[in-house]
Amino acid sequence: MKSMDYGFRDGSMCKGNGYKPVNLHKWGPGVRDVFALHYIVSGKGYLRTCHTTFSLTSGESFVIFPDTEVYYYPDPQDPWEYYWIEFNGLKASRLLSMIHIAPDHPVLEASPQDFRPLFQMVKTAGMEPFEQERSDAGLHLLLSYYMEHYPSDTAFLKKDYALSAREFIEINFWKPSLSVLDVVEFVNIERSYLFRLFKEENGISISGYLTAFRIQRACELLKNTQLSIQSLAYSVGYQDPLYFSKVFKKATSYTPSEYRKVIMEHPAAASTDISG
Repeated sequence: MKSMDYGFRDGSMCKGNGYKPVNLHKWGPGVRDVFALHYIVSGKGYLRTCHTTFSLTSGESFVIFPDTEVYYYPDPQDPWEYYWIEFNGLKASRLLSMIHIAPDHPVLEASPQDFRPLFQMVKTAGMEPFEQERSDAGLHLLLSYYMEHYPSDTAFLKKDYALSAREFIEINFWKPSLSVLDVVEFVNIERSYLFRLFKEENGISISGYLTAFRIQRACELLKNTQLSIQSLAYSVGYQDPLYFSKVFKKATSYTPSEYRKVIMEHPAAASTDISG
């Protein structure tokens, strides 16, 4: 089968979180393999990274970046108290990229917003799927407030237009009436600019991505359900099952019925990453 993986799914992951009362704890110098966001509640401390030492105080935040050497320590006369959270994953990285912060300027000045309740809402994920979802939701909410108070420059936001278009497609792909114009109107930027950004970020046009996502979803349904071809076609945004079958064969080299037969006879070959 053809293979096509446009990264339809990604996720964030909270790796750890906690609260440090007033103390003389220090860490480093060393590197971490995750992002670590700290919010200072009271007191003072210092962060040394990228050949610079930053002085920090209550209300400020700082981020440790993966594979970047850091050393942080409290002021001995007025030691800090802080909350922290560690995370990684594509979605979390994307959100962080929309905050005005980078390895060479990892400190965010104090904001009128008290971030303590938001840090307290984030819980390290347990083993159950619902615990993971809650953890990711709390992290997403926390970072969204940092995005609001410390937005990055416009240059850092260009990827978000393409991502918004992707997410809109992935939510609405089942609607037969969904068109490229609908996507453009939702993102609300100039059409040719969105087309260029989308192609740069995804390596495919908006209309091509819509078709690819529909076909990938159809493959999943063929593998996991016994829906008729007519019902399956309608489920992925095609009112005409004959036209759906034609599009499906062009993308996979199989008709839907042939694809389902291959899955039943050769489960190991039943990849849903189909692309050309």
